[in-house]
Amino acid sequence: MRDLFRRAGIGTAELEARLLAEAAFRVDRLELVNRERELARPEQLKALEALAERRLRGEPVERILGEKDFWGLSFRLNEATLVPRPETEMLVERGLEEIGGLDAPRILDLGTGTGCIPIALLSEFSDMRAVAVDLSEEALVAARDNARRHGVDRRIEFRRGSWFDPVASGERFELITSNPPYVESGTIATLMREVRDHDPLLALDGGPDGLAAYRAIAAEAPLFLGPEGVLLLEIGAGQAQAVSDILVGAGLFDVTVERDLAGHERMLVARRG
Repeated sequence: MRDLFRRAGIGTAELEARLLAEAAFRVDRLELVNRERELARPEQLKALEALAERRLRGEPVERILGEKDFWGLSFRLNEATLVPRPETEMLVERGLEEIGGLDAPRILDLGTGTGCIPIALLSEFSDMRAVAVDLSEEALVAARDNARRHGVDRRIEFRRGSWFDPVASGERFELITSNPPYVESGTIATLMREVRDHDPLLALDGGPDGLAAYRAIAAEAPLFLGPEGVLLLEIGAGQAQAVSDILVGAGLFDVTVERDLAGHERMLVARRG
């Protein structure tokens, strides 16, 4: 299967072949190595073949397995959630730097998907509380499941709605985070098939210029940030200046751009004045 994946141009062929073999044979990595000389049963080979066919048709291995690691935690996926990406861990790392020393801070995550950002934050501090918002009820099902899975469900409240709509006017947060949809509507058809055919459109489509979500968030963020509150946003390639201008125009201050490990502009940090 590894060689088959390589011929298909899959960059991480060996890793993905191993993960699918573990799933098909229902073993962990060590057991797979220890039993590599054993003959597989026909039903196991049939299961492996079915998984391999799904991957060759362009379905990401994380969706086939139904889960993805993020911040050292495993998050279950469904059709309404994006696959958490390593770059998004920047929001968690910076969020911890900003509010780690505060007493009982409150955080708000907009467009939460799997809940990976607030759940990762909550896993680090026992006195932190969170509100997580998503427009998709199906996504919230996955997020609630992940919160229970990691033992933080009593400290996080899930609300369905668009951006700040489910948030009461008097609520204030020390940290607001979001990895919103930022792909231009007209370019979605050009994305890799793993993304185009398998990621939810609701979590991809950022409107004609890719900035619709940022405008919506920026317009109300100052109303819900506490006096020293911080807003963290993941951004797409080439969007840093445009989103910075949107944030400044909405009355936010100290807007800075941070790059990921690959050197790409990936996150914006803004503060309430």
